[in-house]
Amino acid sequence: MTSADRDQLKRTFDRDAELYDQARPGYPEQIFDDLLAFACLGPEAIVLEVGCGTGQASQALAQRAYRLVCLELGNQLATVARRKLAPFPRVEVVTSAFESWESGGQVFDMVFAASSWHWLNPEVRYEKAARLLKPSGALAIVSCGHTFPDGFDPFFTEIQSCYEGLGEPRLDWPPPRPNQVPDQREEIERSGVFKIVEIKRYVWTVDYSADSYIDLLNTYSGHNAWPQWKRDKLHREVRKLIGERPEGRIRKHYLSILHVSRLVP
Repeated sequence: MTSADRDQLKRTFDRDAELYDQARPGYPEQIFDDLLAFACLGPEAIVLEVGCGTGQASQALAQRAYRLVCLELGNQLATVARRKLAPFPRVEVVTSAFESWESGGQVFDMVFAASSWHWLNPEVRYEKAARLLKPSGALAIVSCGHTFPDGFDPFFTEIQSCYEGLGEPRLDWPPPRPNQVPDQREEIERSGVFKIVEIKRYVWTVDYSADSYIDLLNTYSGHNAWPQWKRDKLHREVRKLIGERPEGRIRKHYLSILHVSRLVP
């Protein structure tokens, strides 16, 4: 992905921040419990969150009493995050890109990114995170995506013919199982400024009706880049396939991978 493509796609999330907040799932609480243990954060830890969106992960961190500075590029997303995080006086939401943000000399116990790290400029992100950390600080990255364990919902096999009919690239099928999905160890250690402390995987599920699944699709950057006719055709097929089920629902499996690393001495 070119830097221009990345910049254009990541701005699509701000088009409908309320829908994004409603449709996007949060994260399993166990991730944040493990993060506390792996990163060795004390009760007075100061955390910089990069790309907080509407605050799904921010709330979990704030509930654990951390002081947070949350950066969010999208103005509408940041507005929703401020509203949701208003009960937490030690949380500040700043509308800014990570790459251009200046901390005014403040340093942090942790730089944290949930489903946002891949949207940052790869030539900047690791070095800037390192500069913003205390010597004992941690970088924590949570990647998240659709995964396909044994017994995954056959809807996702059935819908592939619709994607192919729309001219979308043919996927390798079946896709890799959760333990086969690559983590970011190599990239993190290749940065030269961080070394891995811990990596852990979490598989979890969300059930969707046709309406709620289409809402989710409408928050995906690649989907939003399609022309409307193409999106409408996919949505019709989604409604048809889910409508044929007695329960009228599908189950989507998610894989989150927590990466915790520290500065190389």
